[in-house]
This record gives sequence, structure tokens and C-alpha cells, in this order.
Amino acid sequence: MGCSSLEDLNRCSVAVDLGAARTRVHVKGTGLIVDQPSVVAVNTHSGALIAVGEAAALMDGRTPRHIRVDRPVSGGTVTDIDMARRMLRALVGERLHGLRRRRVLLRAAATIPHNADPLARRATVETLTGVGARRVELVDTPTAAALGCGLPVERPEATMILVCGAATTQVAVLSLGSIVAAGTVSLGGEIIHRAVVQYLRDRHELLLPSQAVRPLHLALNGGEGAEQVAEVQGRDVVTGLARSVIIDPEDVRRAIQTPLTGLTDTIRAVLHRCPPDLVADLAERGMVLTGGSALLPGLAERLRAATGMAVRLSEQPELSAVSGLAAMLEGRVQPFVGEIAAGTAGRETEVKAEVGIAPEPTVEPVTASVMGAAAGAVVGVGAVPSPGSGAGPVSEPEEPSAEASRSVTGPAGAATGAGPAPESRPEPTRETTRGMTPDLMPEPAAPAPAERGGPAPDPAPDTTPDAAPGSAAGTAAAAG
Repeated sequence: MGCSSLEDLNRCSVAVDLGAARTRVHVKGTGLIVDQPSVVAVNTHSGALIAVGEAAALMDGRTPRHIRVDRPVSGGTVTDIDMARRMLRALVGERLHGLRRRRVLLRAAATIPHNADPLARRATVETLTGVGARRVELVDTPTAAALGCGLPVERPEATMILVCGAATTQVAVLSLGSIVAAGTVSLGGEIIHRAVVQYLRDRHELLLPSQAVRPLHLALNGGEGAEQVAEVQGRDVVTGLARSVIIDPEDVRRAIQTPLTGLTDTIRAVLHRCPPDLVADLAERGMVLTGGSALLPGLAERLRAATGMAVRLSEQPELSAVSGLAAMLEGRVQPFVGEIAAGTAGRETEVKAEVGIAPEPTVEPVTASVMGAAAGAVVGVGAVPSPGSGAGPVSEPEEPSAEASRSVTGPAGAATGAGPAPESRPEPTRETTRGMTPDLMPEPAAPAPAERGGPAPDPAPDTTPDAAPGSAAGTAAAAG
């Protein structure tokens, strides 16, 4: 799913969403630990890092000449690798101090725009590896945001999502865990901010500060706030003095009309590249707005009027991307392909049962106990076990020959056909050797007899001359 497989994402422990407006970091088992603006303040004389996050955002537009406020991330991609590394170290370092023993930065997952080129992807990977990650998995931002909204991305159903960022808006249609068609338009919070500032400068010759534009975003709402007017203060372009101007909401709508037109054109182009079945699904389900800029008042109403489709706002749209990454890291997302395979296997079993085909027997592995039982059964039939082993091959009994009868008094191995006698014998004690000749010393216990079911030989042969197996009379009797 996306740029990496679910198995690789399950091994990751950190999810990073590097946005142009804010940077968010989620640690598996801990939760969201970083949610700060992607802004840094640097001393131009020494190159030292003065502030990051919220503190650096407050300095924007109010700094002296030797302090510069930078944004190392633009449009969801890293534009300054070194500055992005320093920003992440400052934001994450203190919060991960207690988690270093868990080595949580070995594997990390990060979001990346769908149309990002290889250089942008490489910049994201190098940024995280410079912080301490050993391996980085990349996921498309629309896919992660759709999962964070709770949409059925993995199913064969059309899902349309608009990720409204600070600089760009990504429009994507997903099905079966992949992006079918997608497009990107330069529309976001910063683009609308610049459009409003430029329009007021051309129309009223007034430069607005960054904080003064936010109340004008209410002009996007076509409902109860449409008839309200707003008074803003700025700097006069000609005189350079402070001046206040009353702004009509219609002026703001006219200022943002051009970026919104580009967004509706992108939506139509994406739908044009989709199959008819998916477009029919979208006619019923509509589209979902997510991202930080989706909170602009009246944006959903204007898109609904321009496209004729249902438009709804997701819950916590600014956290959708990092929430989707966290769901993949924690294994809460399952691919639909597994369900298809399971259903196909079950259907094959049902078909075999209907036509009367017996199921294939399952072969269980032979364990040590099963092998021992089998060996015992073979030995009980009459097999001769080899010395030092539990069982041996089954051989047919043979008639004893004269030479074999002569060798009965020899070593036990010769009588059973197991081979010559061993070279070394156990040292006999004084009690056993007293009154015995060397030929009559006790032999070691012999193994089972060669004949099937035959009795075991006596441990010591009879010493009487009539019954001695090695005597001439015994040999003649055996020959007869």
C-alpha cells in the first residue's frame, strides 16, 4: 500500500509527517509527541539555531537583520536538508530522551506527496537518516490521510480525498489500497493568504500583516458571515504610515476566486481519468476534505456548489496523515487481497465437497516418539539391531553352517553376524578369574540372536566335555 508494503511498515516504530505548515511525530506505543510549526529562527552571523516551532513562528516578521526565519519544508517536501535535520533534532531530541533505550529510531515511516520526484524522496530519506533512523519507509500522503479519516481504502470501492495543505492541495481517487488517479494544484492556506494580500495591495494600496489576514478568511463562508464587514490595519504603500481599511467580504471572495477555479478544474481532470464504475461510486459517496487548510470556513460549500458532489469535512483534518501512518505502524490496516484468497480457498473446498472429491490428507511431520514406536515395532518382529543403534534392517533367518557352529564359543558379534570381536575386553576381577582358565572367562552380554524368535545364548558356555560347543563331538553332532 502506497510506496512501502504493510509488512515493512509494521516494523517501523516512528511516524513522521513533514508538512509545510507543521511537523508531527508519532511513536508506536506512546502517541503523538511532536506537533509544532515547521519554522526555525537562525542567527545569520554565527549560524546558531535560535528557536524552532512555536517560538520561531512568533518571530516571523518581527526579527532584526541578523535573525532569519526559515521554513525548511515547502509543499510537503524538504527544501533544506541540513536545516530540516536541525529542526527535527531540536523538536524530537528532548522528547525521545526517555525512549532511547527502546531504540525507536531504527525504522521510521514518513509521508511524501504523490507526485514527488526522486530527488524529493531522497531528501526526505536523508533528513530522517541524519537524525538517527536506519531505514525509512515512504507512504503517499493521500493514502495515509484517507486511512486516518477511516475511509475503506483497502476495499474495491472508490474513495476521493482532498488533502489541503499549506501550499498545495492533492486530489486523489483510491481503490484497493492504491491511487487510481491524482492531481496537485497550488492551493492552500499560504496561497490564499498571498492572494488576499496582493488583492488588497492593488485595490486599497495597503500592506497587511500576516495575522490580519486570518479574520478575512471568514469571507469564504457564504452563510451568516457573508454580510459582515471587517476592519483591518496595515501599512500604507505610499506614505508608509499605519492605516485602517474596512474590507467588504465580496472583495475577499473575488480575490480567492482564481485559486478555487484551479481546484475545481483539477477535480474534473482527476474524475475524467477514472473508470466509469469508480465515478458512479463517487456520485453517491462524494469527497472528503482533510488537511490543515480544510478548516477554512465555507470551502466545503463552495466546492459543493462548483462540482455538484457531496463534500464533508473529516474529524481532526490536520491530524489525518499522521493518524493513518500510526494505523499502519500498529497493524490496524489489513489488505483486501487476503480476504479474497481466503474466500477463494473456502469456495474450492465447498466445490470439492459438492462433487464428491475427498479432501487431500494432511501429512503430519514424523516426531521422535512416532519414529521410536515404529522402530520398536520392527525390532519386535525379529530384526537384528546393530550395535549402538535402536533398530536395524530386517533379514531372513539362515541355516547355521559348520563354520558358524564352530564360532559359537567366539565373540558374540561373530555368532550374530555383527562383525569381529572388539580388540579390547573389560579387565576381569579377581573373583571372576579365580579357578577359571582364560578360555572360560565370561564374555560380554551378547545382543539378540539372529534367528527369529530364538532364545538368547547363555552368558557362559557349559564346561563339560560332552556339551561343549567347541569340542569335536559337538562339531560332529552339528554336522550330522
